[in-house]
Amino acid sequence: MPSRPSISLDNFLCLDLYATSRAVMKAYTPILAPLGLTYPQYLVMVALWEAEPLQVNELAERLSLDSGTLSPLLKRLEAAGLLGRNRSQEDERTVSIALTAAGRALKKKAPEIANHISERFGLAPAEMTPLKKTLRAIKERMDPA
Repeated sequence: MPSRPSISLDNFLCLDLYATSRAVMKAYTPILAPLGLTYPQYLVMVALWEAEPLQVNELAERLSLDSGTLSPLLKRLEAAGLLGRNRSQEDERTVSIALTAAGRALKKKAPEIANHISERFGLAPAEMTPLKKTLRAIKERMDPA
């Protein structure tokens, strides 16, 4: 009979993932504060810098967020003048998100932010690729939807 792992926090990979996630978000805080962005808002901006406009459901899928979490982020970013939401005339349920000029202008800071965080990780690019692959595989197994 295979032995069962002991119930100990040291054996909880999920705790390590959670603590690491919190540490990464905390590292972003002082970098994003001058831009007036939180970490989740920054992720929205990065997604829109990559491709815009995006429909809300596309953005939610790209960020692995539900609409209940994404909607308040979008409202705050819209109130800050960084993006606009446009309801489709053909289907009122479809909302498209696009950056404003101010939102696009923030993209100039993106390389600086990415470089700073990459330095904090302390990993070579060759180490990042398999780590990201492993984390994405775990996510897919845990949440196949």
